[in-house]
Amino acid sequence: MALDQSFVGRTYPPTAPYEVGREKIREFAEAVGETNPVYADPEAAKAFGHSDVIAPPTFVFSITFRAAGLVIEDPQLGLDYSRVVHGDQKFTYSRPVRAGDRLTVTSTIEGIKSLAGNDILDIRGEVRDEAGEHVVTAWTKLVARAAEEA
Repeated sequence: MALDQSFVGRTYPPTAPYEVGREKIREFAEAVGETNPVYADPEAAKAFGHSDVIAPPTFVFSITFRAAGLVIEDPQLGLDYSRVVHGDQKFTYSRPVRAGDRLTVTSTIEGIKSLAGNDILDIRGEVRDEAGEHVVTAWTKLVARAAEEA
């Protein structure tokens, strides 16, 4: 069954603040093979003008995808997550994510379309710091594969 187009534009409440830790950044950088010292060494980060270590660009996915869970789990939307694959991801930054940031994410459904029996859901996550300043916008595209014929 196709997703309801009337959900386009629906915005979900902001998440509780997520505190970005140095160790989480270091672990993530290591996991994705990033060796730039600004991701692990506070002094190296300061030498490049940052107040503390910064996160690799894709680090924020773990925060925004968790926030997208509010959309995914919305029973009124009716998304069958067992059929979902991750279709695409992109980010637009105002500034890097830094250790010590306390970030919230507000998710909005930007688009719903059906293509060849598949439902395509576009979710925009607006990430803001404690002061309410924009840090990054993340777009996540999810594809709910068409149900297989019996």
